[in-house]
Amino acid sequence: MGAGNHYVDILADEEDRVWVGVHFGSRGFGHTVASNFIALSQGLRWGQRGRQIEVLLPLDRPLGKDYWALMTLAGRYAYAGREWVARKVVEILGGREEELVHNHHNFAWVETLDTPDGPREMVVIRKGATPAYPGQKGFVGGSMADDAVILQGATDPSAAELQERALHSTVHGAGRIMSRSAARGKRRRGKIVRAPAVDVHEMRRLLERRGVILRGGDLDEAPQVYRKLDDVLAAQGGTIEILHRLRPILVCMAPRGTFDPYKD
Repeated sequence: MGAGNHYVDILADEEDRVWVGVHFGSRGFGHTVASNFIALSQGLRWGQRGRQIEVLLPLDRPLGKDYWALMTLAGRYAYAGREWVARKVVEILGGREEELVHNHHNFAWVETLDTPDGPREMVVIRKGATPAYPGQKGFVGGSMADDAVILQGATDPSAAELQERALHSTVHGAGRIMSRSAARGKRRRGKIVRAPAVDVHEMRRLLERRGVILRGGDLDEAPQVYRKLDDVLAAQGGTIEILHRLRPILVCMAPRGTFDPYKD
């Protein structure tokens, strides 16, 4: 499932039904595609490193068509990976799948939007956000000690104007308030250069109070480095409806030092 904020969670809703929450994407595949098309747009070859700048690729030109095809493939790869892992965990638990909720973020979609000049087909890029059209369900995680939710785009017509202004989008998670390096501190040649901003004992006490079992993880993913999901959801106004609140029971994340074939 990868490192960083990628996880597999076991959660329980308000009726004590068990949910498997999975959060990861296309991993190195998606990053490789994006980085190489940035290089190609600068006249470089595939595999060369270009300047990390904004690039506009016309979708009616070969380079834009090829990028769109590979980006779409990376999205399908991410979808398949999450679905496989979720169903594998259900199998390990000896459960039976009752419902599957799936949503993307950091992706692009061709959508028809209302504009002052009438409906227009446009590309909507949701960085750190996920679609939430009326009735469209999504899974939104909090920190490892915070509830997650199953939500949907609001179905009340009175929310339509706000939803349109948000391009029918909502958040995909709680969001950080502290950088990874600040949370876990910095070491150089075995010496502490900057102390961690998060106390590991405090993190463990917090998880214990919440009844959460943690496997893996590190200080950069501690509950203290994230906003409270309820506060973030409240800021969405009436654009979403909460269907289920999911209490974390078991959180599985890659531990520090895990070999990452995309980086190591």
